[in-house]
Amino acid sequence: MNLNAKKLFPEVDNYELLTHQVVTKKDLLIFGNALLKEIQSSTTHEKPAQWLKSSEVRKLLKISPGTLQNLRINGTLQYNRIGGIIYYKYDDISKMLDK
Repeated sequence: MNLNAKKLFPEVDNYELLTHQVVTKKDLLIFGNALLKEIQSSTTHEKPAQWLKSSEVRKLLKISPGTLQNLRINGTLQYNRIGGIIYYKYDDISKMLDK
């Protein structure tokens, strides 16, 4: 049994199926519940840093550089420029998405 299977099925020592073995409904329910737990634990969202760079904002919002520039120009998204780097406040991004 590989490491992922051990993580999903800690109660089972050897969980290799042969071609003649039958998978029961109970097996499927155990697998489904374990899979849901794994998905839920891997999708917990941590709040990103307070200040994000343009590339991080584009990844977060899944937008192009031009779209991000338009959000800056029309005042939809507030920003601060420090040197040559533009920073965006995470809270401002959240507020913009809530509107």
